[in-house]
Amino acid sequence: MQNTLPQRRQELGWSQQRLADELGVSRQTIISIEKGRYDPSLPVAFRIADVFQCSIEDLFTPGT
Repeated sequence: MQNTLPQRRQELGWSQQRLADELGVSRQTIISIEKGRYDPSLPVAFRIADVFQCSIEDLFTPGT
């Protein structure tokens, strides 16, 4: 799955660790999501969308 997480995180000036802390996950989880190696669970995806005040669809799109 493709995502806009790195761009949105950088727009806020947040590190991967800061986002991980906000979400209650590990930095490694954020790295894996950003690189498309790991798709977040639905609850985590909703928390990410809440942090960025957008919909899940604005963050994640199916990969090609």
